Amino acid sequence: MPFTTPFADRLNNVETSAIRELFKLLGKPGIISFAGGFPDSALFDVEGIREASNAALTSEPGAALQYGATEGYNPLREQIAGFMQAKGATDVSPEQLIVTTGSQQALDLLGKTLISPGDKVIVEGPTFLATIQCFRLYGAQLISAPVDGDGVQTDALEHLIAEHKPKFVYLIPTFGNPSGALLSLERRRRVLEMAVKHRTLIVEDDPYGDLYFGAPPPPSLLALSAQVPGSREVLVHCGSLSKVLSPGLRVGWMVGPAELLAKATMCKQFSDAHTSTFAQATAAHYLRSGRLPAALERVRAVYAERAAAMGSALRRELGDAIAFVQPQGGLFIWARLTGAGGKVNDGGELARRAIEHNVAFVPGAPFYAAQPDASTLRLSFATVGVEKIEDGVKRLGQAL
Repeated sequence: MPFTTPFADRLNNVETSAIRELFKLLGKPGIISFAGGFPDSALFDVEGIREASNAALTSEPGAALQYGATEGYNPLREQIAGFMQAKGATDVSPEQLIVTTGSQQALDLLGKTLISPGDKVIVEGPTFLATIQCFRLYGAQLISAPVDGDGVQTDALEHLIAEHKPKFVYLIPTFGNPSGALLSLERRRRVLEMAVKHRTLIVEDDPYGDLYFGAPPPPSLLALSAQVPGSREVLVHCGSLSKVLSPGLRVGWMVGPAELLAKATMCKQFSDAHTSTFAQATAAHYLRSGRLPAALERVRAVYAERAAAMGSALRRELGDAIAFVQPQGGLFIWARLTGAGGKVNDGGELARRAIEHNVAFVPGAPFYAAQPDASTLRLSFATVGVEKIEDGVKRLGQAL
């Protein structure tokens, strides 16, 4: 018998992820994939995580295996606060954050607590695909702010804020997904200043900020907020251990105004009661162990080598038919097909041709909430070794 019960109207606002659909094609033998947005599992500090989980079960088995507080396991909240303080957000305390089941849940909680149908929300163009889907699920009208190599264009952003008076603005300032862009220090200050001026909430999503390849990036908006009076009251910061430790732990957090955290905690009670206490206890012991800095140094070195290899191969194999800014961190190269020399300039068309040459990437159009640029594409270098990167980009050149 077919399923006949009507689904909720909110599902009319979303559709299946284009990336998830693409993954169905990746089982083809011999394919080289630049499509995923995952960290490389070969770089996980398995021994350190094993020691941390054993410590959680040895020192506090009851707490690690029992129900816990919705706001989060307090030893982990203390460790996260210390982690943020070490990165310049010196006034963050455990009470100013809640633990979420990955930073993805933080976005969902923002949708639940802030978005009513028809509310306007400004996002970057392009931005994280799951953000588009999540906010649309709650009925948001998404406004797209343009991005260049230095991140969101602040003049355009302020114009959009003044025109649309959004419920909030969502940004990934540091090595964004998919753009890889790094918001400059000057623009970061501008964002905070305009937030205060227009009394507009800014949501800073920062899952990639620790994955830099050379000099550290500018301070987060959260860290800079101490220099812009009044900005902390209109700022939410979302963080995650998924890209720096393990996505399987599903540990993220949200720092924000007390009133917002209280509503988010209430909504979290309705959805999952609390993030896994065992995962939280494991993460707390890992952060306390002091192993993360060395693990990050190793990860940064590998990703930096792969990013450099992919950039060089793209310039060599595709030449002036492709344009991109070499990333300074993160997991992605965001590129645009120029059509030079009569080559294909549609990312979707190239993706179809590339599959025939046993290489995959994600076309860029789905990452736009409005006015998609069909010539764009996202390439991830994180999970592919240098030799395969060079081979895969050569195949891309053949497909072009």
